[in-house]
Amino acid sequence: MKKKILYIMHLPPPIHGAAMVGQYILDSSTLQKTFQSDYVNLSTSSSLAEIGKGGLSKIRSLLKVMKNVTSALLSEDYDLCYMTLTATGPGFYKDLAVVALLKAFRKNIIFHFHNKGVAIASKKRFHKALYRFTFNNTQSILLTKSLYNDIEEFVPERKVYYCANGIPELKLESHLKLYTEDSEPCRLLFLSNMMQEKGVYILLDACKLLLDRGVNFQCDFVGAWSDISEDDFRLKVADLGLMGCVFAHGKKYGTEKSAYLNNADVFVFPTYYHNECLPLVLLEAMQHSIPVISTPEGGIPDVVTDGRTGFLVPRRDETTLAEKLEILINDPDMRRKMGAAAKQAYEKNYTLLQFEKRIEKIFKTLTPSLRDIKAAKNSHQVKLTLS
Repeated sequence: MKKKILYIMHLPPPIHGAAMVGQYILDSSTLQKTFQSDYVNLSTSSSLAEIGKGGLSKIRSLLKVMKNVTSALLSEDYDLCYMTLTATGPGFYKDLAVVALLKAFRKNIIFHFHNKGVAIASKKRFHKALYRFTFNNTQSILLTKSLYNDIEEFVPERKVYYCANGIPELKLESHLKLYTEDSEPCRLLFLSNMMQEKGVYILLDACKLLLDRGVNFQCDFVGAWSDISEDDFRLKVADLGLMGCVFAHGKKYGTEKSAYLNNADVFVFPTYYHNECLPLVLLEAMQHSIPVISTPEGGIPDVVTDGRTGFLVPRRDETTLAEKLEILINDPDMRRKMGAAAKQAYEKNYTLLQFEKRIEKIFKTLTPSLRDIKAAKNSHQVKLTLS
């Protein structure tokens, strides 16, 4: 008998890591064949600008989520409820209402974290009480082992599973290139939402240092405007005198995004984002055989091997970032070797099929479902009666 699973998870829009993984799960033929699945969209924001904000529209969206979850729980006896819980902030309070509903129905719950912040938020006594309620008698999935310290106060490690993200294989049309020849300048690529905490201004400051040293490069920024507006970005670029070597292209998807990845020589992601765990953009860069320069934020050190697949630099350190960039810009052979090692690491650990198999294995090895326990008890009673 197939286990029945209710997935309560974020789906696009807006597009961010948790929503993309939710879409992968929704589309997974592997999981659909193995489990009987139903889905509820946990998203209450329709754009990146709405994330973390309140308002009547958010309340209406939450009520709709609660209605859909209640309807599902009343219609099916689920063996497992899977939920992409937001770790902190307004999103946590919203999700807490759904958690309380699942607990009222006495459901077997597993959380899948794509963000962090529990350890810091739980320093407040009120939050600590809420986390104790939330994590009591539940299990959790983390992206890497280095993230366990965020929830270790509330969840014993025997109730934690580790599952790195994975991304789909490249399609043939994804090999489109913007340029027809590999020549100078060395092309740097930033690909993410245009947020200060993603390191946009840190990278611009590093580019200024490179320019002052006479280093030949071009840096492309690709991503949706967020707390950095297009006007703010262009003013910063002008102030630093980077107009001839730094360009912003806005958000790009599909083959347009792949074209920038195909032409990049170095992928740069100097994030210090407080929720950063295991960014999918790093996996995309590695898939395209691009060396990565990033920071030791969240689970990134488990993905980027310093000195092998790229470099890790301290957070908010434009000087060290510029130094590592200059090394790779001036050494094409090192770029190729690191890019090849990055592609090898992707193929070994971060394909979508491997992600699906890891999730499938976790669900299969969880505590036996209530129906399984009841069936075992009934079988035992029959044996006693016959004897």
